[in-house]
This record gives sequence, C-alpha cells and structure tokens, in this order.
Amino acid sequence: MAIIETRGIWLTTTDSQVLRSKERIAEAMDFLAETGFNVVFPVVWNKAVTLYPSQTMQQTFGVEIDPMSVDRDPLEEVIVEARRVGLKVIPWFEYGFASSYNLNGSVLLQKKPEWAARDYKGNLLKKNGFEWLNALDPQVQEFFLNLVLEVANNYDVDGIQGDDRFPALPSEGGYDRVTVNRYRQEFDRNPPQNHKDKQWLQWRADILSEFLAHLYWKVKAVNPNLLVAIAPNIYDWAFQEYLQDSPAWLKRGIVDMIQPQIYRRDFRSYQAIVDKLVNQQFTDTTLPKLAPGILMKLGSYCISPEYLVQVIEYNRQLGIQGEVFFFYEGLRENNNALAKVLRNGPYAKFASFPTLSDLSAGGVSHKTTSSIWSGMENLLKKIF
Repeated sequence: MAIIETRGIWLTTTDSQVLRSKERIAEAMDFLAETGFNVVFPVVWNKAVTLYPSQTMQQTFGVEIDPMSVDRDPLEEVIVEARRVGLKVIPWFEYGFASSYNLNGSVLLQKKPEWAARDYKGNLLKKNGFEWLNALDPQVQEFFLNLVLEVANNYDVDGIQGDDRFPALPSEGGYDRVTVNRYRQEFDRNPPQNHKDKQWLQWRADILSEFLAHLYWKVKAVNPNLLVAIAPNIYDWAFQEYLQDSPAWLKRGIVDMIQPQIYRRDFRSYQAIVDKLVNQQFTDTTLPKLAPGILMKLGSYCISPEYLVQVIEYNRQLGIQGEVFFFYEGLRENNNALAKVLRNGPYAKFASFPTLSDLSAGGVSHKTTSSIWSGMENLLKKIF
C-alpha cells in the first residue's frame, strides 16, 4: 500500500548557505529528494526582510528584499528546483511578529514606532533577545496578513507556515495603548498587572486565534488546497509564555498541519512530550495533522543516528505519520551521515506527501502501530 507521510526539513539563512545561490538550492533539492524527503519549508521572512521581492515591504518600509538576495528571488528558485524533483514547498514565516533579534526593533520599529509591543512598564517588549511587534494591533496583523497573501497569490506553493512567533506574542506584552483601550472598553477596567492572570492570558490568546482564523480563510480564498501549517511551541508552556492556544486552533479547524517543536536532546524527554500530545491534545480526528518538529542540529549539537531512528519509529508506533527536522545542515554533517541513515532506513521507501483530505481524514483510529521496522532493515508495514 502507498505510504503517505510528511517528511519535511526547514531551510534557513542562519548557519546555512543553501538559499544563497541558485546552484546550492538545486543541489540541495536533488539531495533531499534522494534522501527520501517530500516537503521543504524555506524561510521567507526573518530579520525584518523577505526572501522574495515583496511589494508589501517595499511600500511599508522601502526594503523590497533581503539585501543578500537583490536581483534574485530565492523563493522562486526553491519552487522551480523542488518541483523538478517532486518536492512540495511550504514557505516558512520564521520571525512572525518578532521585529528583530538584539537590534532594538530594527528598521520596522524605526519607521513604525507605534507598532511596538509593550510590557507592563511601557518598555519595548523583549524576550530571549527578540524584540516584538504588537501582534494584537489590527494594523500589524494586516501587514503580516499581506505578506502571507502575497506569497499565496504570487507563487506556486503548497501552503504557508507559521511557528513559535506566529501567531504569538510573549505574555509579558499587551500593555500598549491600543490593547489597553480595547480591554478597558470590554471590561471597564485596566488589564491586570500580573501578565499571567488566567483571564488576561486567555483574552489575548483569543485575539491571536481570531487572527489565525481570519488568515486561514483568506489563504483558503486564494486556493482551498493551500495548507496552513503552524510549528508552535509545546502547549501549555506555549500558552503561558507566548499566548499560543493550539488546542483552540485544532478545535476550530483553523490549522491543517501542526508541527510542535519538540526540541529535546534525548529520547526519553521526547517520548514524554509526544505521549502527552497524542493522549491529551490530539484526537483520532486531529492526529493526522500532527508531524512533530525535531531538532536535528543547533550550534554544535547534532542528533545521534540512534536517537533519529528511535524518534521516527516511535512516531509511527503512535500513529504519527511524519515529522519535520530543524534543519537542513544537520543532514550534511559528518559526510552526510544522518542522510544515509534515513535513506537506508525509515525513508528507504518512497512516501507521498499527504493531501488535504489525508490530513482531515479523522474517524479511523490512527493510534495503532502503523509501521514497524527493526534496525536498519526497512520493514514498513501500513495498517489502515
């Protein structure tokens, strides 16, 4: 029986040169197809620039494209080369509502200071080095929606992807004038000083969920087959820290694929989180949408071949049909060692990327062992 799985990889501009030339992109697409992947998630929005010529950015900020990509269109190059070898393309809006990283808001907030997110003291909202746009502001939301729709309208893509910064806002935020006035009008009082007050968390998270719903249906109006994918942080931490209410997104049907970032460096930690997700957050109906984000490489860390194999095997035992790896360069370490493990093991047989109907094919219990294989022998067996 045909195998249907998400086998994805993120393509970055951080610690990677792959998007910096057409030749490198072509070589990477060949390599990924040969390794058994079927979808790429190329970054198109980070560090206050786009990786495609953007009229929205040109009109709003006077910066059409990433300065290192002038006279090119990296997104179009990825699409052309991915299509040539049969890979799907889902552009990744990495920075989401983050304005910059340790740059005091960058050009975005220099030109639009009124778009800044604010903490309780009125300071520019900063968390873990990232400075933030106000994700609760209708003008900021409209700007971001226009970036997404530009890609959906102008490129032959298979969907769009947000992450832990879209839809998101650090829960320390929401104390800007626009949001405070909105809260006052609704409740006739100021927002709580405690940024983790339960009602205040939920109220702001609901605004972000509402925006995701708006974006979802706008994307579907461009093309109903385009997938809306989100790679959030793990619930409920993501809700407490970044106002990401992923159970609400699943319940409302406003996300087609979800790739929680289970970035753990040992199998037992990964196992504990994925068990919780499958048993508490997902149902038989929504489980097909789940393809966890797995940390392959970060700085000097690289996943071990044993852990890589264990994760994929365990995902299939739980009925999880796929995963997405962060990020491409991990495959090329140590003379392509991890790529060889995938090619000779879990990704040895060709797998089709799921269609929209596959992702919403609930009703059948998927919590059975849907593929089993042992050692480096590929004994994939589908159970439906």
